[in-house]
Amino acid sequence: MKKVLVLLGPNLNMVGVREKGVYGTETAEDINSQIIKYAENNGYKAEIYQSNHEGDLIDKIHSAKDSFDGVVINAGALTHYSYALRDAIACVDVPFIEVHMSNIHAREEFRHISVIAPVCKGQIAGFGKQSYFLAIEALKELI
Repeated sequence: MKKVLVLLGPNLNMVGVREKGVYGTETAEDINSQIIKYAENNGYKAEIYQSNHEGDLIDKIHSAKDSFDGVVINAGALTHYSYALRDAIACVDVPFIEVHMSNIHAREEFRHISVIAPVCKGQIAGFGKQSYFLAIEALKELI
């Protein structure tokens, strides 16, 4: 069975608590359970890893090269400025799909730029939790 890593960055553990108008009211735990179930229904074993620490995310990306067939990444705010995260993604020869629950292009100007987009296969933004499901669908074509 193919393995997919769903990598979640800073503050994504607070979905359902923070900015409910942007991220909705479902908790991170509920959404994570749905992602795992969706992946399984599509023939993947999914692991979800969330950290509020950039270095931990980088270490997990490095480990993906030997453990996962693809990665769905919502790097949160690190999307917009973490060149270290970008370089880590570039080091690993598995497909990455960048995901955002909100439409980052319709929000504050600083959110319009993604420094990780150039090293990801694609970007899905603005569909709430469905963004994760769409990314898993995209990985079907890339793995």
